[in-house]
Amino acid sequence: MLTGPSGSGKSRLSARLNAAHGWPVVRLDDFYREAGDPALPRSPLGIADWDHPDSWDAGAAVSALRALVDDGSVEVPVYDIGASAVTGRHTLVARPHDYVLAEGLFAGRLVASLEGEGLLADALCVRQNRTVTALRRFVRDLSERRKPPHILVRRGLTLWRDEPAVVARARSDGARCVHPREAEVELGALLGAGAPS
Repeated sequence: MLTGPSGSGKSRLSARLNAAHGWPVVRLDDFYREAGDPALPRSPLGIADWDHPDSWDAGAAVSALRALVDDGSVEVPVYDIGASAVTGRHTLVARPHDYVLAEGLFAGRLVASLEGEGLLADALCVRQNRTVTALRRFVRDLSERRKPPHILVRRGLTLWRDEPAVVARARSDGARCVHPREAEVELGALLGAGAPS
């Protein structure tokens, strides 16, 4: 499980681990609520508040993770943050010896339930210097045209200011905080510990 601030490197790390080990990646961002969902929180900026824990469907994410582990495959949504909508679906497959990577801003909120179901091998909060994280997030969001630039700047400043609280919440959820490079080494070492049960 990889959690951490927006832009901290969770998705890049997951992609590297997928390429190196073939582990399936469940992008928890794909479980965000759609723009028309009345349960989707709004920010003071008048846009969907992607940084609010109620902005995604945690129950559906846990169900997908359970199905992937139990059945070896699961169909999950593909979410476009710029469009605030599910734009498709795709199937993830896990081999019996695979670890399943779940990554997202709110992944830490799933630690207790996944631990209780025996599905959690580790929970890491990926973090680095928050100014570096803010710059990477801005470049990513701008290149992906997630929102208009003025919204990205305002949101970015808010996220920079709030990052220590995000990290503290991840710790209180049970995640250990590590730099992306440390996380890659630690998760790669799981291979030596034997296959997941």
